[in-house]
Amino acid sequence: MTEKARAELLADVLSRYEGSPNPRLREITEAAIRHLHAFAEEVNLQRDEWFAGIQFLTATGQKCDDNRQEFILLSDTLGVSSLVEMLTHDGVEGSTENTVLGPFYVPGSPQRAKGESMLVDPDDGDRVVIRGTVTDIDHRPIAGATLDCWQNTTAGFYAVQQPGEQSAENLRGIYTSDADGSYEIRTVRPVPYPIPSDGPAGDLLKAHGRNWMRAGHTHMWVRADGYKELITHVFDEETEYLRDDAVFGVRDSLIRRFEPDAAGELATTFDIVLDRA
Repeated sequence: MTEKARAELLADVLSRYEGSPNPRLREITEAAIRHLHAFAEEVNLQRDEWFAGIQFLTATGQKCDDNRQEFILLSDTLGVSSLVEMLTHDGVEGSTENTVLGPFYVPGSPQRAKGESMLVDPDDGDRVVIRGTVTDIDHRPIAGATLDCWQNTTAGFYAVQQPGEQSAENLRGIYTSDADGSYEIRTVRPVPYPIPSDGPAGDLLKAHGRNWMRAGHTHMWVRADGYKELITHVFDEETEYLRDDAVFGVRDSLIRRFEPDAAGELATTFDIVLDRA
């Protein structure tokens, strides 16, 4: 097929979407078509390769269930999730950086009091405290902000990955900032853990010689009326994989050191600055 014929094919395909009643859907669909055609041309994609890609995506869908979203895992490992979060949040300078949601978020975590531990089940890990304040960009405290937090165990698994082995509420909790914006969370020291590698996303990593480990972190999803929602992590400075995180989620500004505080507890300060909606 000549270059002219390929250009005519693309123009014909795009023309079929000109009558779309949804302008944003049309914009996204047409851009996807243009880039898919350009991708196929760039690599001189062959029929068997295209079919292998279709089989890969089919297997990705088949791996999804109520507790696992393989497409999110694939998006994470390709760096697309990080990019979309950057485009979506786009906070002003000085606000806390965002990062990926990850595939293990479960809504409906229990409400916890200030300073209460998220740990429900036995765990051999070090106990740590994460504390700080939630403020706006002008350093004014934000009262009543909710911090939806979740984390893996020292053994490397989230509660949602081990139903029946872990309590459903283990290492999950929703905290609320006080009138002065302060909050305090008790948990276990975050450790690296493997993302699921027994599916198509893992197979792709292995085929490219990539690791499937995440740097140790605690998740936070912070919400407050009148402010942009913030999905972020607290990373341990001493964890491995800070420079080789499987899902490209590490931001230097989110790395913290855990040190003994006045009470002798391992603690770190993580102040959160929200951008106005």
